[in-house]
Amino acid sequence: MLPFTVNIKLSARTLTGALSAQNRGASNLEELHQEWCTCLYNVKWAKENYHHNIGSPYSLRLASADATGKIIVWDVATGTARCEIQEHTKPIQDMQWLWNQDASRDLLLAVHPPNYIVLWNADTGTKLWKKSYAENILSFSFDPFDPSHLALLTSEGIVFVSDFSPSKAPASSGKKVYISSPHSSPSHKLVTATGAKKALDKVKILISNEKPSAESVTLNDCLQLSYLPSKRNYMLLLYPREILILDLEVNQTVGVIAIERTGIPFLQVIPCFQRDGLFCLHENGCITLRVRRLNSIIGSPNEEPDPDPVQELIYDLRSQCDAIRVTKTVRPFSMVCCPVNENSAALIVSDGRVMIWELKSTISGRSLRASASPLYSPASFCGIPVGASQNKLPDLSLDNMIAGQGTVAEEQLKNYFLQEVHLKFLLTGLLSGLPLPQFAIRMCPPLTTKNLKQYQALLAVGTSNGSVLVYNLTSGLLHKELSIHSCEVKAIEWVSLTGFLSFATSAPNNLGLVRNELQLVDLPTGLYFLENLYIDEQQKKGLIHFRQYLAVVFKDKPLEIWDVRTCTLLREMPKNFPVVTALEWSPSHNLKSLRKKQLAAREAMARQTVASDTELISVESSVISLLQEAESKSELSQNISAREHFVFTDTDGQIYYLTVEGNSVKDSARIPPDGNMGSITCIAWKGDTLVLGDVDGNLNFWDLKARVSRGIPTHRGWVRKIRFAPGKGNQKLISLFNDGAEVWDAKEVQMVSSLRSGRNVNFRILDVDWCTSDKVILASDDGCIRVLEMSMKPSCFKMDEQELSEPVWCPYLLVPRASLALKAFLLHQPWNDKYSLDIFHVDYPENENVKKLIQEQLNSLSNDIKKLLLDPEFTLLQRCLLLSRLYGDESELHFWTVAAHYLHNLYQEKVQTAKTTDTVILPEKLVNPLDICYDILCENSYFQKFQLERVNLQEVKRSTYDHTRKCADQLLLLGQTDRAVQLLLETSAENPHYYCDSLKACLVTTVTSSGPSQSTIKLVATNMIANGKLAEGVQLLCLIDKAADACRYLQTYGEWNRAAWLAKVRLNAEECADVLKRWVDHLCSPQVNQKSKAILVLLSLGCFTRVAEMLHSMRYFDRAALFLSLSLLSTLFLNPCLHKLIHAIFADYARSLKTLGFKHGSIQFASKAGAAGKDLLNELEQPKQEVTKG
Repeated sequence: MLPFTVNIKLSARTLTGALSAQNRGASNLEELHQEWCTCLYNVKWAKENYHHNIGSPYSLRLASADATGKIIVWDVATGTARCEIQEHTKPIQDMQWLWNQDASRDLLLAVHPPNYIVLWNADTGTKLWKKSYAENILSFSFDPFDPSHLALLTSEGIVFVSDFSPSKAPASSGKKVYISSPHSSPSHKLVTATGAKKALDKVKILISNEKPSAESVTLNDCLQLSYLPSKRNYMLLLYPREILILDLEVNQTVGVIAIERTGIPFLQVIPCFQRDGLFCLHENGCITLRVRRLNSIIGSPNEEPDPDPVQELIYDLRSQCDAIRVTKTVRPFSMVCCPVNENSAALIVSDGRVMIWELKSTISGRSLRASASPLYSPASFCGIPVGASQNKLPDLSLDNMIAGQGTVAEEQLKNYFLQEVHLKFLLTGLLSGLPLPQFAIRMCPPLTTKNLKQYQALLAVGTSNGSVLVYNLTSGLLHKELSIHSCEVKAIEWVSLTGFLSFATSAPNNLGLVRNELQLVDLPTGLYFLENLYIDEQQKKGLIHFRQYLAVVFKDKPLEIWDVRTCTLLREMPKNFPVVTALEWSPSHNLKSLRKKQLAAREAMARQTVASDTELISVESSVISLLQEAESKSELSQNISAREHFVFTDTDGQIYYLTVEGNSVKDSARIPPDGNMGSITCIAWKGDTLVLGDVDGNLNFWDLKARVSRGIPTHRGWVRKIRFAPGKGNQKLISLFNDGAEVWDAKEVQMVSSLRSGRNVNFRILDVDWCTSDKVILASDDGCIRVLEMSMKPSCFKMDEQELSEPVWCPYLLVPRASLALKAFLLHQPWNDKYSLDIFHVDYPENENVKKLIQEQLNSLSNDIKKLLLDPEFTLLQRCLLLSRLYGDESELHFWTVAAHYLHNLYQEKVQTAKTTDTVILPEKLVNPLDICYDILCENSYFQKFQLERVNLQEVKRSTYDHTRKCADQLLLLGQTDRAVQLLLETSAENPHYYCDSLKACLVTTVTSSGPSQSTIKLVATNMIANGKLAEGVQLLCLIDKAADACRYLQTYGEWNRAAWLAKVRLNAEECADVLKRWVDHLCSPQVNQKSKAILVLLSLGCFTRVAEMLHSMRYFDRAALFLSLSLLSTLFLNPCLHKLIHAIFADYARSLKTLGFKHGSIQFASKAGAAGKDLLNELEQPKQEVTKG
């Protein structure tokens, strides 16, 4: 018979409780480490915006910053610290990982008080550079569209840094601007009462180059600064009662989200990338989603905008979750949002709770005109347009729930599959923390060979509010919460694996009396068997239980003995009984006689009620195997009980040895007090060893067999508790003192480890116990319960030892080879007629345990995801997008999103024109263009439309001459000459620029396309550019339709982004492509090293052949092979010139799959590689041939 094995892993971990004020920034906090000396200030997950392979695998990296200025970068899966960083001893104000990870994926920028920013290599802990500024830095935000731009929020204003680089510190001190608080202006007082339009009219200029007056408050109440990732050059400022949207091109407020007078103030805001939306956290714990109203600005290019519509960015409230009950100790702390899908948010509450809210979409049954500003479902799913009958998962991500900003006008919607949708928040997860201390902890009985099958590692935690929390330490999750008592729980004792006793004592009343409550709880049913046994009596000191009997010790009252089985009082000691200071039951008992009595009683009962012999045998076996079933009616009626023993000490230190059987208590022996010991406070008994602790910190070790004792002074004061470790022959014990704890070896009589408050740690230990034979449990006054190794040193939690109640999809926890093999398996299965989710059915010669872990990950996928993956109509392109979301791979997500969009455009053009092109995609008006969050990558027509709407809004909001001039310059570049002339003529005669603006207006009006005038203007423009007037020269070139020349000049002078912008809004498709291709060459240069962005630009141009070449040269073999495998690119195979490239890509991908051990996939792609994969194919198929011959 094979032995029965069980694997119960109890790893070191921390059960966390309420948060402190310093934890407010640590919103990504994960139970990871026990660096218990300080509070965490900030926690940030690393970005995944890089290509993943065996050398750069998927890994969970987390940076944590504490109150002492230490930054630790963690590998979450293994629970180990990759590096530690320390610059100063003050708290880190803010930190962020760099989002552009082409050069390095390990760069972390941190704000070190008071005014330093430091760039660190988070893999090695190396400081790359350090830069100081004039003002104290509070936080910062990276520009998501330009890695060289950074905004610092300081104590006086904002500093814009435009020369940020990983290679060297910024040379300049940045551009400093000042922001007056919205409440500092008397004209802003009507914001909450008069609506958004009037409120915005009141908020004129908030950004200026001049320092505000002394009486105005500057930025003191600004809670947050952040760039908008959904569109370039926009920023939000968060104030308690409003969110300001700033257009950084004109430094002007173009949108205000104001709260009504009775509304709940803001606490935090997270702007979205996929759609122009904002997740807002309010002070009552309510999370709201606000989405920008589409087409809020509509006007003809050369017409004056209609003054009737509200000329601003309007963010409509689309969904909100339920608020929490806010008290003095319970309030919302922070919020985080899913960075990949943006469809869920987690709320962290001060009491330690984490609430997971997921966004769900529902199709509205109303007509399209039912609401003033409806949201529509997108026409596509995972990049491909789908019909009503096709499988899709709308709640996969925010951009799959609602259509983008470029959706066509309402009257055109009838020709397309678009439906109005509504959004709602759904609470899908709740994690509870520990309440505030005090704590009383007790671990359930230890694991033995007899309770192997039903054992659960449960820890009971008594709290100050009278509830008992039962935690499963294998998962770290709350198993049950029981509201048992009405006052503080003082002690807990387990009576079995599924039941425990708890007692609680209230605070003394006016007469000095307390209320004592004693409860016996059965966990499976939640029933209580005792209830308020003592009301207004003298204080109970403790309870000590062993199997059948319970000893209840009072402060000034004789001892009581209770029968746990019947919940009845057996004996109350006489008044002259000694005052008990410490008591402990003997670990030995008359087990054999008890078994005989129980068996006889059960047999007698069974003969009366059981007819068959087989049932009788089952009754006998249950009696023998389950000793805890002593509560049967026959046993109780016959008063069957075992003889048990206990010892206690009195106030003089004398030890009494008593025997209990039934309601009989006999005094068996007495041991005189040890003269070296003070008043005994606690006793522990195991085997032949008895250990006593006293008020002076002395430990007395008694060897009962040898009848010798040894006293050890610890000099730590009152010994509050002693507990022996479980396990036969294990003589380790833990002792609790007022200032800490110690672990001793009672056999060798020597200390194993020590922990002292104020020296090793900054918290005070409230209670101790043993978790297993080698791990201890400490409850502390900082609100945490820690499971530690016997050394009691800080240790890390290992996620691979986590036993989850249900499987969770997280391929990051697999070893790198397995994680990448799983991804390849899910992406493409060309060897199968239909897709499979069984890893055991493919040729993958990997370790069985690894394959089992991979299969567990496959099984953990939701049914909706499985349905999509098994759908034969779900294309490879859609699978690539879906897997990039499932893996949280930002780099893949951006690549496949842009690729899917423009590949589908190419397919549509082929259908319409029956012609192919591999160079430039012709522009067409699309129902669902690529959203503006992709900026330069969008279609030219949509990009131009967005820029016109933007300049119209800027024009409406202009309030100074500088703003008017910027608007006129922008209109000239956009070709809107008539409106630009009107703005130029508005310059007042007193303005020093009046003459120049008047002449410019005349020039713009009278310019002709004749040869001489064009030559003259071009000559003047060239001279102006040569003499440092680049912007003016570019304007002149645009006036004479020489925008292509203007772009070349801009690129020559390093204005690459500006040149790309101008090309998108002024040039035709071919000229624009030429400009952008030069930009691609610049992005690929070693000095810039933004090849990932260059590939996205090439995708937007339709240069798919060059995309494949670049992917191969960058060794992105998987992405290149899958890109070539797309059916939409089948025409590339018809070009003989590309066969060598295609074969090389497939051969290299086959080799990478072989490295992963994914043999089935490797053979498939090697067979596609022609001559380049022939040798590899022979090598892979050789073992099969050998097996066949054999």
